[in-house]
Amino acid sequence: MTVFIAVDGRAGAGTASVAVEMARILRRRRSVSIVHLEDLYPGWDGLAEGIKRCAAYVLGPLLMGRDAAWRAWNWEAGQEGEERLTSPTDVVILQGTGSGSAELRPHCHAVVWVKAPREHHRRHTAKRTCDAHALHWKRWTAQEDAWLAVDDVASAADVTITASPDPRDSVESASLAVSALAELPILRKAFASERDEESSGSVIFRKLTAIPDPEGLFAGLFGGSRYAAWLDASNAGTPGSGPRSRYSIMADDGGGLGRRMSHVNGKNEVVFGPATATPVTARFNQAFFTWLSDEWGQPGKGRSVWAMKPESFRCDFELGWMGYLGYGLQRECGYKPAITEPDDDAIPDAQLVFAARAVILDHEAGYVWLLALDCPDARTWLDDAESRVMAGRHLSHVVPLAAPGPVFRARDSAVAYRAKVQAAKAEIAKGNTYEVCLTTTLEATVAATSDSPAFNPWMVYRRLRRRSPASFAAFARFGALAIASSSPERFLHITEDGSLRAEPIKGTRRRSPGAHADEDARTRAELAANPKDRAENLMIVDLLRNDLSHFAIPGSVSVSRLFAVESYSTVHQLVSTVEATLRPGASRAHVVAAAFPPGSMTGAPKISTMGILERLEAGPRGVYSGALGYFSRSGAADLSVVIRTLVMNQVDGGTQLSLGVGGAIVADSTPEAEHDEIRTKAFAVLSTLGAEFPE
Repeated sequence: MTVFIAVDGRAGAGTASVAVEMARILRRRRSVSIVHLEDLYPGWDGLAEGIKRCAAYVLGPLLMGRDAAWRAWNWEAGQEGEERLTSPTDVVILQGTGSGSAELRPHCHAVVWVKAPREHHRRHTAKRTCDAHALHWKRWTAQEDAWLAVDDVASAADVTITASPDPRDSVESASLAVSALAELPILRKAFASERDEESSGSVIFRKLTAIPDPEGLFAGLFGGSRYAAWLDASNAGTPGSGPRSRYSIMADDGGGLGRRMSHVNGKNEVVFGPATATPVTARFNQAFFTWLSDEWGQPGKGRSVWAMKPESFRCDFELGWMGYLGYGLQRECGYKPAITEPDDDAIPDAQLVFAARAVILDHEAGYVWLLALDCPDARTWLDDAESRVMAGRHLSHVVPLAAPGPVFRARDSAVAYRAKVQAAKAEIAKGNTYEVCLTTTLEATVAATSDSPAFNPWMVYRRLRRRSPASFAAFARFGALAIASSSPERFLHITEDGSLRAEPIKGTRRRSPGAHADEDARTRAELAANPKDRAENLMIVDLLRNDLSHFAIPGSVSVSRLFAVESYSTVHQLVSTVEATLRPGASRAHVVAAAFPPGSMTGAPKISTMGILERLEAGPRGVYSGALGYFSRSGAADLSVVIRTLVMNQVDGGTQLSLGVGGAIVADSTPEAEHDEIRTKAFAVLSTLGAEFPE
């Protein structure tokens, strides 16, 4: 099969350089030919005619597997020139303005658009208008403007390159473009060798005996990254923290192999080359979990290759993807929302960064591991990271927030929320569900002023990790979006050898500050014995047993812990553990999809209850009640449930804050107690901000 690729863009954008470099890269493994549309335009007014000639004389024969014979335009003589022959090859690249036009686009497997910034195009235009072809250049530019006004190739393109004024950057842009093309579903098989080459980099590392200040380390290494994540076992070393709090992981999308992805309205966008001035973006329609399965979830896919794996390295994360899966991905997990109109302004349903380099803190052993995929800039980064670790930078004391804190408004008033609790109980009485995990949202907007020009999510997280330390705390930045989480709940852990573990939380009691030990013990005992909380917890345990059974070895699903009480700084929680063994050959991404959204945030049975929730909640949950964590190249994954989490989105004029809270409704729930529970769950985040629960 011949693969046809169009490399399009305005004149002067550098499409020729990019196409030539792409051909050079692709010729390592296959035959490649290039057709320059400049040779087909019949003069300075020939853009439209050149497109037609390309369709008739070049693409037509090649699509039928025949040689294409065509005449090149002689620009000096202003007439038809010599005859040329283009034979079918593994890859045919059409290069030049119009190659991705509506007439040619349907016959191309992919369209690459080279986007020239306005300043770049203006400089190029000014240069050309000073030469002998000044009048011709103006005519040509007018043709481009007229054509693009009715044929928006840039929006239809599969891959977008931001052009650089430096021609030397075309080499890197072309390399990233080939990686982006290999990401497209239609070309994954044809470009499998490129994908395998990219994912087979060996892991190089440094092992340091040090106990650095984690905040100072994250700020020093990743503070300047717009896309970064810190999976922070902020309660490490505290009584009862256990093995879940052994490791903290920090990473960004930097490095020569770094990239990031987002999923909005059924479309994936993967950006390559985050550390360069010429990023390359691939866009394609595909379900998120299908992409995840292709990228990570197949057995043996993406398994890391160490240059020399140390025996003392026990962490499951061996570089890979980090980020969140929003609740909206429910539409890919068996539930079809009633509201299907796309919202282009919505927060993405998922955002991940590919960590080609990372810092792992082993809190138990007192080591710091520096990991990087072996590429030209990897050792330089390792040297810099090591020097920062050993320097032991400490950040200044956290400055208290100025009073008063943000004023939150609730999606539901107290009266409205209690009425929804009654409505959920009515659904239970009708037999439509057993348990409804009803949620609401608290929102606030912090305006940027001359006294306070910007809300600082990083400072908020530094306060939160002190106020409410947790095993699955996290801070993440995705451009304008930031997440500060103090989640205590594990959604799903998949080990490299295929062990599955979920640890649902249902049942919460607030801990009173300064309470006597005897009073605190009585609160724990009451939670452990409470029939309602145990019923809530048991129903979710049964739901998760079913979720995991779809991809588990028959008979391997078990409940290793039931109704255990875990204590955190502000709450006691009732926690259980469900375990299973992955069936050989099963897609790990599909295991995640089968259990998503987390059952502790939906209720049971899951699908029908999500329909009830959509009617009652009357608004999207966004990031809240989804999952956050990593997908390691080793095949392991560890994801928390996004609760006790503040989502901060920078917009023009300020920052929008969102805090989701909720609780499980069962037959004997009371509206007053359920409203008190959401106040309890909101306390840690609101008190961190100096804010009050809205009445």
